[in-house]
Amino acid sequence: MKNIERRKADHIRVSLEENVVQTHNNWDDIKLVHCSLPEVDLDDIDTSIMLFRKRLSMPLIVTAITGGFKDAEKINRNLAEACADMKVGLGVGSQRAGLEEGDEASYTVLKEFDVPLRIGNVGAPQLIPQKRRKAFSVDQVKKAMEMVDADVMAIHLNYLQEAAQPGGDMRAEGVLDAIRDVAREMPSIVKETGAGISRETAIRLKGTGIIGMDISGVSGTSFASVEMHRAKQVGDVRCEAIGRLFSNWGVPAPVSVIEADVGLPIIASGGITNGLHIASSVVLGASCAGMARAILPAAMRSAEAVKELLTQIGDELKVAMFLTGSEDIAALASKDCVLTGETKEWIDQREG
Repeated sequence: MKNIERRKADHIRVSLEENVVQTHNNWDDIKLVHCSLPEVDLDDIDTSIMLFRKRLSMPLIVTAITGGFKDAEKINRNLAEACADMKVGLGVGSQRAGLEEGDEASYTVLKEFDVPLRIGNVGAPQLIPQKRRKAFSVDQVKKAMEMVDADVMAIHLNYLQEAAQPGGDMRAEGVLDAIRDVAREMPSIVKETGAGISRETAIRLKGTGIIGMDISGVSGTSFASVEMHRAKQVGDVRCEAIGRLFSNWGVPAPVSVIEADVGLPIIASGGITNGLHIASSVVLGASCAGMARAILPAAMRSAEAVKELLTQIGDELKVAMFLTGSEDIAALASKDCVLTGETKEWIDQREG
C-alpha cells in the first residue's frame, strides 16, 4: 500500500475506532428561542437554499470525508448516490492521491451521479514547495477540479494536522499568495480541518478572491487526535505527544462562524451532528452547515443508510424551524438565540 493510500485508510479507521472528538460539543451551547405561536404549518416549511448558484434541498453539505484508497470508492459512491437523491452538496477528501499517484477512481465516481453541488479538494500545504516535493501548479489544481467535475474547489488548511503528523508538511510561507493564484483561475473556497478560522484570518482570506469559507472549528473530529493515534501505532513518540497536547487546539465552531463573518458565505462544520445544530448555525450567520464524521458510519454501509440519516436530519431541521416560527431559511436566519457555556466565554472575551 502506498504512503498516501495507507494514511487515508488510517484516517477512516482511527475516526471510526478511536475517541477523536471532544467530550463537549460547542453547538450544544447555542439555545434557540422557542416560539409558542409558529403561525406556519410544518408541512409548508421550505428548507431549501441557493449556495454558489446551486439549489440544495436544505443548508447541508457532506464535507470532505475521504478518497485515495480502496474502500474510499465505495464510501464516495454511497455518498454521491444519496446526496444526488436528497439534493445535498458533497465534497471529496484531499485529491492529493489522485494527482500524485493516479488513484482517481475513488474521486471520479462522483461524476456518475447528479450531485447538485460538487466540491473538490486540495491541501494548502501542497500549493507551495515542501522539503521532499514540488508544489502543485494551478493546472494541477484544475485537473483535480475536472476529476470530480467540481463546481467549487476547496483549499484545505490543515497545519495543525501536519504539525502532529509523522513526516507532515511544515512549510507555510507563501500560502496566502498561492490561494490567491488558485482563486484567480477557478471558483474557490478555503476549508479548515477542525481548528476553526479566526476573524483576523478570515479578513486576510477574503482578500484572496475566494467565494466562501468552511470554518470547520473545534467540536468535530480532532485531526491532532487522529495523528496522535497514528503516531502511537508507528512508535513516533514526538508526534504522539504533540497530537495529545494539541488535541483540543483551535476556535470552537460556533465562535468561528461569528468571527469569520466578513461578507462571504460561511459553511459551518465541526461537530454538526443533527438538524438542530444546522438550525443553530444558520441563526449564528452561516449560509450552510457541513457534516462529515456523523455521516461516515452510514456511508460505510450503503447509500440507503445515508439517505435515511439525511432524511432524519432534514426532519429535525424542519422541527427546529417550526418551533422558532420560521417558514424558510431566510426567516430562520433572522431569529434570536442565547449563547451559553464555553462558547459565550469565548465570544465575551474576544469582543471584550
